Amino acid sequence: MKRHRRQDPPGTLRWRARIRRAGMGRTASALLAVVATAAACSAPAPATTTGRQVEVFTWWASGAEKLAMDVLVQRFRAEHPDVGYVDAAVAGGAGTVAKGVLAARFADGDPPDTFQVHGGAELTAQVSAGHVRPLSSLFDQVGLEDVLPPVVLDSVSVHGVPYAVPVDVHRTNLLWANTDVLAQAGLDPTARYDSLDSWMAALDQVRAAGLTPLAIGSTWTQVHLLEVVLLSRLGPTTYAGLWDGTADATSPEVKAAVEDFARIMQDTNADRDSLDWQDATGRVNEGRAAFVVMGDWAQEVFDPPVVWAPFPGTADVDDITVDAFAAPVGAVHPTGADAWLSTVAGLDTQVAFANAKGAIPARNDALQTSLGDYPRSALRTFRTATVVPSLAHGMAAPPQAVDDITRAVSSLARGTASTAQVVAALAGASWR
Repeated sequence: MKRHRRQDPPGTLRWRARIRRAGMGRTASALLAVVATAAACSAPAPATTTGRQVEVFTWWASGAEKLAMDVLVQRFRAEHPDVGYVDAAVAGGAGTVAKGVLAARFADGDPPDTFQVHGGAELTAQVSAGHVRPLSSLFDQVGLEDVLPPVVLDSVSVHGVPYAVPVDVHRTNLLWANTDVLAQAGLDPTARYDSLDSWMAALDQVRAAGLTPLAIGSTWTQVHLLEVVLLSRLGPTTYAGLWDGTADATSPEVKAAVEDFARIMQDTNADRDSLDWQDATGRVNEGRAAFVVMGDWAQEVFDPPVVWAPFPGTADVDDITVDAFAAPVGAVHPTGADAWLSTVAGLDTQVAFANAKGAIPARNDALQTSLGDYPRSALRTFRTATVVPSLAHGMAAPPQAVDDITRAVSSLARGTASTAQVVAALAGASWR
């Protein structure tokens, strides 16, 4: 494991082709009813002026993510001092709360001027609902299409038309370990776990030593774990096939992978449903758990002796999440939104943001020498690995399918559902 401190990648799976063709429904009315009260409390106060400004909606509202977001805001204010910035951030890991608030604002006819969105299926759902406007003119103005890797451009486009400006690319399939805890359990702190079986044996040894093997949080962090277990057991082609209909989600291989996930969940902390991802990573950082599965955005919160490595069995795969910003139809300040989008599209801005956030720029013209140690390493991986889309972070499957999988996984973790129900949810996520 490693100490913490333009071309499409070879073997990249063309998972976006079917996403572009798939139709997406509007957000369920039941969800809107649930989040309506939250939206009323969380939405920013109406602007007192109709002058030049931009309301930016994001879930990068606290901790290291907020510090990285501040980099974007500082760059924007320097480039557009005449445009007022309105912070509409809503806290909650992976946007779990923010997405509900955003849905309610769209339902109320009160969209922000621009909002954070994951590329892939999540963005496609917003396009299909008629919520966002195309950005072809802006892409032409800033020359963005020519500097985006095809897989990134694909993730922010629907039927070949760009609808969001990508700002970074994260790798989700990473395993973090506290080497002091491993040593306490009698494990070699320098060992690499090249297979899921070898890592599961290590979990058993940590548990036998009376320590917590794996720290995890609620909802999406559990789906994140399922995602990398599926990727490890099935390989990138079959994993991606779950979402485009080319793989059978009810196959014995998928069922066995879900059984592995259920067994691993037995090695996690009992209070998981009360924790978010920062809490889970904190357990490892403080030496209260041996491992945590989390994307590379977590690097900014870890200190030695925490180390990282690709999740077992996925060393040659880059399971990605593309963060982007879109511009809603009917927003009050479209000119302000374009100003924001032009800033986050900039090379220098993306390099500064990537170094602050622990990601790589969405653009492919960043010099490696301009990046820190981890982003430089991540960029090499992105350019050589097989790239697949993240499930937990909205890239791979429609929002309703992700919600169904999340409910099944959460119920399984609480002991109120079976692995067969998780398999059924996975089977309902494919596009044909």
